[in-house]
Amino acid sequence: MSKLNWKGTIVGIQPRIRLTRSFDERYHTYLGYLLRIQGQIDDEPEEFLIGIGKAAQTKHQFQVGDKISGRSAPVANPKLEPVDYYKTAGLKVIQHSADSEHNSPPWHGVLPELEMYRERGHRRLNTRTYKTKCHSCIWACQMAVEIIVDHWNPQQKRYRIEAFCYGPKSCAFYKAGPTRKVPGRKGMVWEEEDWVDEDATSHRSLDE
Repeated sequence: MSKLNWKGTIVGIQPRIRLTRSFDERYHTYLGYLLRIQGQIDDEPEEFLIGIGKAAQTKHQFQVGDKISGRSAPVANPKLEPVDYYKTAGLKVIQHSADSEHNSPPWHGVLPELEMYRERGHRRLNTRTYKTKCHSCIWACQMAVEIIVDHWNPQQKRYRIEAFCYGPKSCAFYKAGPTRKVPGRKGMVWEEEDWVDEDATSHRSLDE
């Protein structure tokens, strides 16, 4: 599919991750980074999500407030991507942000490497809180989730979006929201309770 020209201001930048669930098991695919752009794509004004690779972020060190441009293709399968467009090329920085790092949420600044997110671990994040408080924070993440319902019939899948927080456990904005339920074969359901998040972030102190 042909790529569309776009330009605008970064109003949020976060890790771009796909989560695969199979009942009580889960694993992550680290795709790169997500740029939330307020601007124009194909000459139409809107807010849209652009996917870029790890190398592009390492080169440009994008952050909230940067004015940039590029070319991207619509995603082939929206169920597997947390962005609207990907396969991005021709990235150019029009103007770097003068905004400094925030010392309070939502946190901005240059993002850590993807390996840092893996090391930190995440907690579930209430969807409404993500949309109203955390959509620009470097520690928030909205993942495309693929659920394998039946191991014996791997074609039986479901899809959804889930939000997570990699930020300090002391964040005043943080709300976990309801626990997440994962469907399994023969109508079984596994509930991902609070201990899963506690275990994933147990190595971090309250302010880490």
